[in-house]
This record gives sequence, C-alpha cells and structure tokens, in this order.
Amino acid sequence: MMFKKLALASTVLGTLLLAGCASVPMESAQESARLKAFPAPEGNMAGLYVYRDSYMGKAQKKDVYVDSECLGESANQTFFYKQVAGGKTHELSTESEFSDNKISVFTEPGKNYFFRQIIKMGVFVGGAKLEPVSDTEGKRVISKGNVQLAKSGVCSN
Repeated sequence: MMFKKLALASTVLGTLLLAGCASVPMESAQESARLKAFPAPEGNMAGLYVYRDSYMGKAQKKDVYVDSECLGESANQTFFYKQVAGGKTHELSTESEFSDNKISVFTEPGKNYFFRQIIKMGVFVGGAKLEPVSDTEGKRVISKGNVQLAKSGVCSN
C-alpha cells in the first residue's frame, strides 16, 4: 500500500514538472528577428545556434555552456546564438540530472552550426542533452514565430 502511494505521488510530481512552462529572460524581438535571418559569422568566426523545442520538460530550465562559459538558461521555444573562433574545436554542454552532457564540434570560419537541446525523462528531474542537427532543420525550427532568442550569459549556477 505504501509503495502504491509513493508511486502515485511520484507520478503526479513528474507530471506537474513536465506539464508547466518555464520562462527565462529574453532578448528583444528585433534581435531575435535579426538572428533568424542567419547572418554569416564575422571574419574568422563561426556561429553556434542552440535551440530547444521539445514538448517534454516544459517546466524545466536548463543551463547551456560553450567552452565552460555560460551561454544561457534555456526554456521551451528558445534559442541562443554565439560566435566562436573558427578553425577550433569547441565544447558545448548542458546541465543534466546527475552531470553535464557534453559534445565537441570543430568549427570552420564563416559557417553556422545548429544544435538541439532535448529534455529527457530522469529519475528525479528531467535530464538534457545536445545533438547536432542539419542547417536545414535548425533554420526551419528557429524560423518559427514561437521560437525566440533568450538572453545570453544568464545561468542558474
């Protein structure tokens, strides 16, 4: 009987965590629109777009880092943009349930790269991971009217 009550309470809590919507500080609509035009990075730089559009985990905010520096705190229907040095390998990471999930990407100067942050079920809270996506897919999702530019440099940790 106690196990059934604990299981029910856990299910209800999990549903509440996954059902709501989180909000984070946002950039201006003008800056969001400018970056949705996908300008070429300046000089010897490369551009990194990181977006989140998953249905799961809407109530959660997750920090995203580039080379161990805070890119920002994501929420559903948000994206970030950052220029980084081209011709180098960069590490992108996102906080997850027990430790950060990390991926590396070698960037070519003048090119934009797209990454999707995915929220997944966890033991206590949802976990997160980043996955590279094609230019076509990244541009398609970010171009939607409901995906907006979140403020960079604001992380919870």
